[in-house]
Amino acid sequence: MNNSTVNFTTSERSTNYTTPSIWLVESVNICVHSFNFLVGFPTHLYVAWLIMRRAGSGVALEFFFLNLSIAEIGFSVNSLIAVLSEWFSFIVVFRLFLVGLIVSGRPLFQLLMCVERYLAVLHPVTFLKYKPLRYRVICCIAAWIIILGSCLCCMFTVVSHNIAYLWFLSFLFLSFFCIQLFCLVAVLRALKQSGPGERGRERGEDNHMKRRAFYLILITTVNMVITYVPYFIAGFFTIVTKKLLDAHWVPVLVFYVLAGFVQSVLYLHQAGKLSCVL
Repeated sequence: MNNSTVNFTTSERSTNYTTPSIWLVESVNICVHSFNFLVGFPTHLYVAWLIMRRAGSGVALEFFFLNLSIAEIGFSVNSLIAVLSEWFSFIVVFRLFLVGLIVSGRPLFQLLMCVERYLAVLHPVTFLKYKPLRYRVICCIAAWIIILGSCLCCMFTVVSHNIAYLWFLSFLFLSFFCIQLFCLVAVLRALKQSGPGERGRERGEDNHMKRRAFYLILITTVNMVITYVPYFIAGFFTIVTKKLLDAHWVPVLVFYVLAGFVQSVLYLHQAGKLSCVL
């Protein structure tokens, strides 16, 4: 079985495809990767710059989102390398290294954001205790260590253990999704309940905070669905047929790229940078 690096994981070009079909798949891949770099790189870089411009507690409150933007910048760079690797094969190893950032960076930092909102609503005392920036830095350092391990794993094993790697990713993504779904349901239940002895104004402010947390977790969870449902479908066919076909993974790449813009666009809108558009 001849293996080659592709969009999101690793796939195999099937000999059943005609030359026009292969050309079409490769053209779509190049177009999507080019769009992700040309649009995604400046967008995520601008979001990261806006967050770092904020002084004091502003950076602390959005520190997880800052790290998510950095991970998305890495994904955009990977898209550039994906295009260049069509002509320069020596950078394929570095592309495999960045695949680990793609498959673990976004879900990890989205998970941290959801858990943070869950603690803010359901366990406010614990949230206030671990609210300072140093605790967020510790969490992000741990996340980046996991991401580095994922990158090394991809670089050394993804080619020779394709099917096993798909099983591992499926379990990882399903675990992240279940935790986010738990946070979503818990915040939704808290939103429907009012604490004993709450006055009208205090209850309104509390409900406003809960609604913001609920919408953030909801958007993140829906984003996870859009990102990984195509992956699960393509992975299922890959495991059943035991063939990694480029055509199966084109929709995965498209949805993954588009899902990466959701939270960045929402942040820019909330910051008033898209007021002329939305």
